[in-house]
Amino acid sequence: MTNATLNLQTATGHQVLAAAGKKYLRPGGRAATEQLFQWANFQPGETVLELASSFGYSAIALAKRYQVRVVGIEKNPDSVVRARANVAAAGLTEQITFIEGDIFQLDHLSEQFDYVLAEAILTMQSAAGKAKILAGIRDRLKPGGKLLSHELLAQHHEADIHRDLAQIIRSNTTPLSEQHWIAAMATAGLLVQQHRIGGMALLNLRCMIKDEGLFSTLRILWNVITQPLIRQRVWAMRQVFQKYQHDLGYIALCSARPQ
Repeated sequence: MTNATLNLQTATGHQVLAAAGKKYLRPGGRAATEQLFQWANFQPGETVLELASSFGYSAIALAKRYQVRVVGIEKNPDSVVRARANVAAAGLTEQITFIEGDIFQLDHLSEQFDYVLAEAILTMQSAAGKAKILAGIRDRLKPGGKLLSHELLAQHHEADIHRDLAQIIRSNTTPLSEQHWIAAMATAGLLVQQHRIGGMALLNLRCMIKDEGLFSTLRILWNVITQPLIRQRVWAMRQVFQKYQHDLGYIALCSARPQ
């Protein structure tokens, strides 16, 4: 979707940031994702199910870097078409498959996987939504398989943070505390083996330069400055992040389905 067709007043926060040119839309940035990959210790030939795989960039990176086989599930049909084209251009059609589907209907998949990768997916769901997706993930994991997740963390004031983020980001953004994330995994039958928490990196300038590169960060800042609607939305998000800077961050979790 182009900026010309995207309604910047009603679009979700991640759509607005993407319209500004931001590619890395995870609360802990690349560092948290890299931690997940270290915990996973992928081996060639293993299988990964990626939820909300978008244009396929992370699936391509995983397949190239670790020689794993990736199945991506994505609801937006235009994104699936683009992802398949990107995979074909990368010469990885034997390693990567994209399915047009709903992450709430993982029971439609018959295969079980060594890993499920879900970044900034569960945060956007209600308690019931989180439980349904996690139950589907558990069933799609092989015994001993691992869920690699990277989500928003609210150490305190969960209700207040949910209210403010839902209003500003235009989605049902519901971060949990460290204790509640671990409990949600346990309720779904997933044992948290390792986890790490840290500060919000999404609009932190130093983290943006590290994740996006200096030139891309300057381009993002230029777009924010020169496009009033983007500037308004990004500034509102930044104010909420600053308001809760001591309570709002990220959590990375590596959780396993018991053998």
